[in-house]
Amino acid sequence: MLILAIRTIILYFLVVLVMRIMGKPQIGQLQPFELVVAIIISELAAVAMADPEVPLLSGIIPIVILALTQITIAYVTLKSERARSLVCGRPSILVEKGTINENELRRLRMNINDLLEQLRVKNFPNISEVDYAIMETNGELSVIPKGDARPVTTKDLGINAPDPGLPLTLVIDGKIINENLKRSGITLKQLGSALQKQGVQSLNGLFFASIDPQGVISWQLKEEAVKK
Repeated sequence: MLILAIRTIILYFLVVLVMRIMGKPQIGQLQPFELVVAIIISELAAVAMADPEVPLLSGIIPIVILALTQITIAYVTLKSERARSLVCGRPSILVEKGTINENELRRLRMNINDLLEQLRVKNFPNISEVDYAIMETNGELSVIPKGDARPVTTKDLGINAPDPGLPLTLVIDGKIINENLKRSGITLKQLGSALQKQGVQSLNGLFFASIDPQGVISWQLKEEAVKK
């Protein structure tokens, strides 16, 4: 039992490390060949975990080889447009200037209902509002609406709105995120002073704190700090 547990832990960390090195945070962003590699790796790990008769190296070596192969292919596709087209394919234009491309639908083995369903998911229930619809290489549908169907922007209204910028998290569960604190341009002393003016006595009692690009600090105390 102990050996089985050790094998499982080793393979678990190996798979986590390999998936981390492969560098895709979400399954929805995987290319088809990357999804296949991920499935094969998980299957190899599961077999080696469940069957103690299978040598551990018989699970580890194929996983490492697959990971190296995937990294190599990813590097080649990064450098070569031709290799990228060969491995990942090309985006397919399903709707062009408001007209459905029947040939592309047939090539992708999609029917009109599949297209309409995906347009509804993208909040375009009326296809007459769509100028372009493009099936990306990862299977996601990108939609470009016609001019009279797209949302009004501040530019349309002639308003010179400032860029929203990026809010930064400064404290999580009482711990300072030093990297974000440095990026925000304020010091720890300035943060403590600003929070003290808002009634926060100790940074350790904070559950969360962030600062927006305008310098406004938002925060929330831990439950135990509120009860005191």
